[in-house]
Amino acid sequence: MNKKKIKFVFFGTPEFSTIILNELKKEDYLPSLIITAQNKPIGRKHVVTSPPVKEWGEKNNIEVWQVNHPKEVIEKLRGRPEELYIVASYGYIIPKSILDIPKYGILNVHTSLLPKYRGASPIESALLNGDKETGSTIIKMIYKMDAGPILKQTIISLNNTITKPELFNILAHDGGKLLAGTIEPYFNGEILEQEQDEAQVSYCGKLTKEDANLTDIKNNLEKWNRYRAFHGWPGSFIFDGDIRLKIVNAVFENERFIIKKIIPAGKKEITYKQYLENKK
Repeated sequence: MNKKKIKFVFFGTPEFSTIILNELKKEDYLPSLIITAQNKPIGRKHVVTSPPVKEWGEKNNIEVWQVNHPKEVIEKLRGRPEELYIVASYGYIIPKSILDIPKYGILNVHTSLLPKYRGASPIESALLNGDKETGSTIIKMIYKMDAGPILKQTIISLNNTITKPELFNILAHDGGKLLAGTIEPYFNGEILEQEQDEAQVSYCGKLTKEDANLTDIKNNLEKWNRYRAFHGWPGSFIFDGDIRLKIVNAVFENERFIIKKIIPAGKKEITYKQYLENKK
């Protein structure tokens, strides 16, 4: 199968999706259509911004559809020639009516060693739980969350210092490379689909900013793991009375969680030591 003859539709939205697309592009895989979310307000000034995937599609001269929900384009998709769809961090549940359209089904990139951590926060969950390994999984989607048969997996070892932004980047590139190495053998029928072991399934839900509040957590290792899991966005924090202190930098030394730098609400970044000295 000539790679350039493999026509596929790509569903994705954030930066993670663009990293996947770049890894595919390196191997001469380019989608003929991208489906992504609508523009939305971003940041404190609520500037209406295009999804990263839309910008990637425009730069690469690829047709882009922005929709409020994938069900809006079901009939339009039925009339297209693509025989494979790929989903990577799209943000919406794919309706069964779309799952049934492409001849070769829909492949999905998931950032955990399925069946572990089905759901919305696999990267954060691996860090929150202090896991020693994680990885990327390519599955063939079915109409049940992250439950489809496994096509390929890679395992990545985790140390005790890696934070979410670092792991996000590693898994995005790893998932893209794994996907690029899956498409052709999958088309050629050379991959044995492996059903997930339902007895080993675990789930992870959507996390909120409040999950990053370390104020009442006593265990130092749990604090450190939360700091790692929420580093970047939303950023972990503590309260000193009514004052919210965002933790910018921290370390884990001699089994102790040590805060180095903070940003008090409405103020500039300072060291935690300076903050405590100024209180005296």
